[in-house]
Amino acid sequence: MFKINENYLKLQGNYLFSTIGKKVAAFVKENPEKKIIRLGIGDVTLPLAPVVIEAIHKATDEMADAETFHGYAPDLGYEFLRKAILEQDYQTRGAKIELDEIFISDGAKSDSGNIGDIFSVENKIAVCDPVYPVYVDANVMAGRCGEYLPDKKCWSNVIYMPCTYETNFCPELPKERPDLIFLCFPNNPTGSTITKGELQKWVDYANKQGTVIIYDAAYEAYISEQEVPHTIYECDGAKQCAVELRSFSKNAGFTGTRLGFTVVPKELKCGEVSLNQLWARRHGTKFNGAPYIIQRAGEAVYSKKGQQQTKEQIAYYMKNATLIREGLQRAGYEIFGGINAPYLWLKTPKNMTSWQFFDYLLEQANVVGTPGSGFGPSGEGYFRLTAFGSHENTKEAIERICKL
Repeated sequence: MFKINENYLKLQGNYLFSTIGKKVAAFVKENPEKKIIRLGIGDVTLPLAPVVIEAIHKATDEMADAETFHGYAPDLGYEFLRKAILEQDYQTRGAKIELDEIFISDGAKSDSGNIGDIFSVENKIAVCDPVYPVYVDANVMAGRCGEYLPDKKCWSNVIYMPCTYETNFCPELPKERPDLIFLCFPNNPTGSTITKGELQKWVDYANKQGTVIIYDAAYEAYISEQEVPHTIYECDGAKQCAVELRSFSKNAGFTGTRLGFTVVPKELKCGEVSLNQLWARRHGTKFNGAPYIIQRAGEAVYSKKGQQQTKEQIAYYMKNATLIREGLQRAGYEIFGGINAPYLWLKTPKNMTSWQFFDYLLEQANVVGTPGSGFGPSGEGYFRLTAFGSHENTKEAIERICKL
């Protein structure tokens, strides 16, 4: 008889957003007359920028002509896109990344789950708490997390780094040495950030401990404060200890178009073995590349018009973030984030649990958010709202909440 990967059986229920979707669907079925406003999942609502659409149309036409048709993409991705990334995301910030250290993919979510393929299952991970669920669930599937402890709502072989009000929703350096550290700044779900000096401490710690940082910078385009770094490679020594994950989903609205990339420096080694070579082998074996049409769309994001148009979209969402933050503050809520990130993290009122507040908002205001406890034990008592809705819906949602 064949055997299954029994680690999947350890996963706790459905993926967080699947559970939310089912609860909302059940409510809508029972209350079809209600207008639901969704400020939960981090999905964008604005259409792709005009220059991106132009690039998609042009690339589509190329695919209709035998002279300009493109089949399988190069393993690392097309050079035209990697050059644009190199020049504008890294060289402009003084980060000395090389072209063959950039791997184009179909998004940061895939890469954050797949990066574990090149590491031993014996490695111990450290995650922020609360945390983007994919980091933990992917490692549960791989067999790194031990057993789930229902009474503590955590995994036995995971180092949790609490991000609470007392720590300004940022982690402290772990006392127990991990092999892999997952960091995300600007943070999902709390919207918190750290300065370059604070991030340098993590890089120094990782190099001293022989630890690898998996750095998720998917929301770097939303940074508005000068002292907040856009890439971990702004820090000295980061190329020796860090992998960086990036996405086009939130900076350019590619949630339904799917494009991202991962940077694996050649200087990052385990003994004499380069992680860049391992990831290149994994990438070439298990991935056939993002489509040519989509990579041309990604290239357009880096054009002068593309930068202007995507910045306008980001400003639109951040206007929503300000509306949410200021509106709920006036109503007496404690709320954090929403300055360098499209996420806002609020304290649930009246000692409600995260899921109690979810039900309360859904039933009384017909507004959907995300329970903080779904991101980890330290998320209990908090709630995430996103700024990705329309101005009109966001304004109406906050007005509804403030009337409760």
